[in-house]
Parts: sequence; structure tokens; C-alpha cells
Amino acid sequence: MRSDGSPDVFLPTRQSLLSRLKSWEAQDSWREFFETYWRLIFDTALKAGLDDAAAQDVVQETIISVAKQMPGFRYDRAQGTFKGWLLQITKRRIADALRRRYRTGEARRASLDDPGVAEEVAELPDAQSRELDAIWEAEWKSHLHGAAIERVKRRVKPEQFQMFDLYVLRGWPVAKVAEALGVSRMQVYLARHRIGSLLRRELAQIEERLA
Repeated sequence: MRSDGSPDVFLPTRQSLLSRLKSWEAQDSWREFFETYWRLIFDTALKAGLDDAAAQDVVQETIISVAKQMPGFRYDRAQGTFKGWLLQITKRRIADALRRRYRTGEARRASLDDPGVAEEVAELPDAQSRELDAIWEAEWKSHLHGAAIERVKRRVKPEQFQMFDLYVLRGWPVAKVAEALGVSRMQVYLARHRIGSLLRRELAQIEERLA
């Protein structure tokens, strides 16, 4: 992700990028991987209940876990999607962070040597598994949608995208958009139709490449 937070780099084909990550020395490829996925991992960790610092730790630990698996890694879509594989790694790192938080907060009142307490800590990942799946799915779609919008934005005239942005993305009434930009309502409707079609095609292509 660029320094301004836009997700326009969320676009490399998973297979071509992953094939370049076999060596930790491939710094440019690792930088691309980090910039592509760090915000997705970070936002998921935040919504799982972690604070900013813990979420940052989850990002770092997830990237390190990916790096450790890369030397012998072979991507096989028949065995599961890249999205699902990365989710499983992220969930384990979030579970680790939740355990750490439990130990530092709850250990003052209950000993982890207590079998009941230890069992409760062990079940933390399962207790939040479905919720994390839902969070990940929502964040994944959000990032893909943002990437598609950035790509479409570069392909259309600025004034057309501005109409689409105000009318569709920001929800302004068509009359307000037309008045603010000095265009007709028909021009606003046409911009919505054209850019909406482009956006749907871009989303389909990105989802296929990153599934």
C-alpha cells in the first residue's frame, strides 16, 4: 500500500508474486508483498479486538511466518485459495496475541497452571474463529474494491470519475451533483453507468487473480 493509504498496489497475481518470495534476499518482492497485504492483516487484527501496537505485531509476525514457509512452499489452488491460506496464518498470529493479552491481564486473578484457565486460553482461537472469518472476508472485499476503484480512476476522465464519486461512492443526490459540477443529470447517470460497468469488470478480474 502506498504511503497515502490507497490500495492500488493490491494487484499482483498471487502466483507470480509468491514465486518470487522463495528467497528472503528478494527484498523488492518482499516489500511488494508487505505493501500489498499489511493493511488487510492490520485492519483484521484491529477488528478482532487488538489495539494498534498489538495489531502491528500481528502484521510483523504474519509476514515472518509467511517468510518461514516460503522456501518449501508450493502454491496449489486445488488445495485451497491464497486468501484462505493467508487467513489461517493471520488467525494464528491473532490468537497468539489474544493469549498474550489474556496472560498479562488475567494472570493476576487466575493462574495459567490451573487446568480450567489453561483450557480457556487454548480455546480462544476457536471462540473467535467464525468472527475472524467474517472480518477477514469483509476486509478482503473492501481492499479489492478499493484496488478496483483506483484502477478505474486511472482509466477515465477526472470529471467523469468525480461525478461517479459524488453520486455513487458518497451518496449525493443526482441534482446536487449536477449543480455542484455544472453538468446535466443525464451526464451524471451516464458516468454512473459507464464507470460502474468498468468497476464490476475490474473487480471480477482482481478476484480471479487473487482468489
